[in-house]
Amino acid sequence: MKTYNHTNFFKHTYCEFHVVENFEFPTDSHFKSNSNSLYFYTKEGVFRKSNHWGRVANSHWKIIGNQQTKNQQNITGFASWDAFFPTNSSEKNFVIVVDFEQNSASLASKKNSNNAPLFSFLEAQQKLKKIRELLQNDAWTNYFSQDTKEIKQLVIDEFLNTSKSLQQIKQTFI
Repeated sequence: MKTYNHTNFFKHTYCEFHVVENFEFPTDSHFKSNSNSLYFYTKEGVFRKSNHWGRVANSHWKIIGNQQTKNQQNITGFASWDAFFPTNSSEKNFVIVVDFEQNSASLASKKNSNNAPLFSFLEAQQKLKKIRELLQNDAWTNYFSQDTKEIKQLVIDEFLNTSKSLQQIKQTFI
């Protein structure tokens, strides 16, 4: 597994930063990006203060906190060096988290796996796109005898846990 530090954490990585309240950046912060994001490196990890999260250049960085965050709002987050994972690798470092109550799905690092199936970043993105389509569209569920919520969960669970295509999975429930 690749080791990340202040020289390479920003190159094709996925990371979940955690909100940090009341962190004052030193006047001599280690780096300020062209988009005014501030970075401060420690032996344990990196602090980032920014008004944009999600897709950052060639990386995917989430901000995890107990409040709803919107772009254009400056938020400070911290991530340890071992929280960075390569996005341009075939290593299986990612899980897909599905919330059937909210009809949503998201990508997470394997640190949040709870024995969930692991995927490479590319595999996870491809599956995530299809799962979101299944969750947001109910029309396809009309062809099944189960109720909408039940069939969505059955199909998505099987899709996450097998290498079968969606078409193959759906045919087993008709």
